[in-house]
Amino acid sequence: MKHSKSILAGLILVAAVIALTIGYTAFSTSTRVTTLSGYAGGEKIGFLEDPETTELLQKKYHLKLDYSKAGSLDMVTADQTGRDFLWPSSQTALEYYKQAVGKPVKSEIIFNTPIVLYTRKAVCDALMKKGIVSTDGTVYRIDMKQLAALISSGTSWADIGLTQLYGNITVGTTDPTKSNSGNMFAGILANTLAGGIANEQNIDDVLPELQDIFSRLGYMESSSSDIFDQFLRTGMGAKPLIAGYESQLLEFAAENPDIWSQISGDVIMLYPTPTAWSSHVFIATDEAAVPAIEALQDRDLQKLAWEKHGFRTGVSGAAADTGAFTGINLAANVDSVVPLPDYPTMAKIIAALRNNS
Repeated sequence: MKHSKSILAGLILVAAVIALTIGYTAFSTSTRVTTLSGYAGGEKIGFLEDPETTELLQKKYHLKLDYSKAGSLDMVTADQTGRDFLWPSSQTALEYYKQAVGKPVKSEIIFNTPIVLYTRKAVCDALMKKGIVSTDGTVYRIDMKQLAALISSGTSWADIGLTQLYGNITVGTTDPTKSNSGNMFAGILANTLAGGIANEQNIDDVLPELQDIFSRLGYMESSSSDIFDQFLRTGMGAKPLIAGYESQLLEFAAENPDIWSQISGDVIMLYPTPTAWSSHVFIATDEAAVPAIEALQDRDLQKLAWEKHGFRTGVSGAAADTGAFTGINLAANVDSVVPLPDYPTMAKIIAALRNNS
């Protein structure tokens, strides 16, 4: 009898150990975090490094995004060994990837944000006197046709009454052959010079003028986050007018409310008429990164992306909830939008501007 009890106790113990082992294995497997490595545009670094972002990705989706900062076009040609994803800021980068590498495992647009110009109040006032900038009392818009004419004619800042500024009127951008915001502004300018949508039939007619405009810019940053940071730090004299993303100012104001309250009367966001949407498309270059596409479209993450980092995530055409942002001349709707030239035309623009540098 004692022997039977010992055998039974032993079997119970073995069963318990097996159950615990299976339970632990299942638990550890379900909570194991998968780290994905890739490249991301600098304008998304604030979102990626937000503790709320990392916590939600890890707890709900068991994912961690490990990234290196790179320009949208640069990341396509960069060494992708060991990289699971690319997260540029435009469809052009995706088409470039398809041409240079091949079809990705999967891709999806996660965020959108319009291209805008940033300036200071004194510059905005001078451009308003010339009829180049208009306002409805809240939102400021800049006429791209008139701005392009000013730049092409070599009009100086002094000519429009800004004698404290040196040189001719230009728009500071990132390098259009490396970074998306500069590339998109080049596309908007090409459309403006073509009098519609630049294409393979008319692009050769406008390339010389486009090259001339960019040849006057001198050194160009390779990252959108860097040029925006320099705009804020160096003041009106160094960078009177730059191209960037709407999200950059919204994120800065949300993260630095005290500083924003001090400079909000001087920093002005201008919506080009027309502008273009920057689509932040996540490119899974490996099967392991596919789950990140679903994770990044999580409702809570999308809400966080808008309210803290300024990325528009709602349905196209729907007015954005601007209540999260105060003291910013923010458009609820961005209606004056033009498609960028198609990829073959943008490739010609990139090649021409690369040869121009």
